[in-house]
Amino acid sequence: MIRVLATTGRGTRGALASVGAVVRFAAAVLGHLFRPPFYMGEFARQLLAIGWQSLPVVGLTAIFTGGALALQIYAGGARFNAEAVVPSIVAIGITRELGPVMAGLMVAARVASSIAAEIGTMKVTEQIDALVTLSTDPMKYLAVPRVLAATLAVPALVAVGDALGILGGWLVGITRLGFDETVYLRNTADFLETWDILSGLIKGAVFGFLVALMGCWHGLCSAGGAQGVGRATKAAVVSAAVLILAANYLLTELFFRA
Repeated sequence: MIRVLATTGRGTRGALASVGAVVRFAAAVLGHLFRPPFYMGEFARQLLAIGWQSLPVVGLTAIFTGGALALQIYAGGARFNAEAVVPSIVAIGITRELGPVMAGLMVAARVASSIAAEIGTMKVTEQIDALVTLSTDPMKYLAVPRVLAATLAVPALVAVGDALGILGGWLVGITRLGFDETVYLRNTADFLETWDILSGLIKGAVFGFLVALMGCWHGLCSAGGAQGVGRATKAAVVSAAVLILAANYLLTELFFRA
């Protein structure tokens, strides 16, 4: 029994220590955001890589998700003679939940792994040590531009994903479910509120911050050569995805508390 308790205690202590280290790292990143020097060239490069290059996968995911959501809502609503709610529920579901979460998860799969692999490779090949010898702060040069770029780029991706998701539902509605084009759009506009859209954009900013933070953290903590980089990449994606889902619940509870 003592051995079991000791093992549990060590695991709990290690988990809490990891959480504390990540929180300190996040605070350090936020503290460096407003202090020079500012590497605008690196920021622009990361903004392009995270935002523009993630657009195709986010757009395709949003279109198919919106179409599938329309089919599911229609099938469920048909049991209660409530098929007319399809446009409004698709719009609300996409803007509040599915748009931000799907964009966040797609960016996590693509960007968190890329950041962790890039920084992890720099760490194990001692390129980060070379930055320090050149009087360049790795936090300022590597972490801050990526975190800032992701925080700004993901809300833009969410906005595009929302539009394409609603478009996917509209296409399925008029081609498969027999909705009139004008009526579908009118119902979408009538039931969709400004806060529905803004709440999703705020979620996108939080998710982008978490994705880049996990990529940078695991990359900077990687060790052990190529295998260590692989472990860091996997851990970055998993932790980013879990944090996105947890943060989504907390933000939904905060924004739409009953």
